[in-house]
Amino acid sequence: MRTGIRSALKYAENVLIRGARRNAWAAVCENRRWAEDRAQAGEALRSRSA
Repeated sequence: MRTGIRSALKYAENVLIRGARRNAWAAVCENRRWAEDRAQAGEALRSRSA
């Protein structure tokens, strides 16, 4: 019985960690998109003011 509970907890932990990694990577990708958008907006403003 203890082994079953231990295995179930280990499995749940692995699933949660996998999900957290996926969410962290999605946040990194989103931040990169935002940075690219800000860079493009900055270039557009600089070209208009020139």
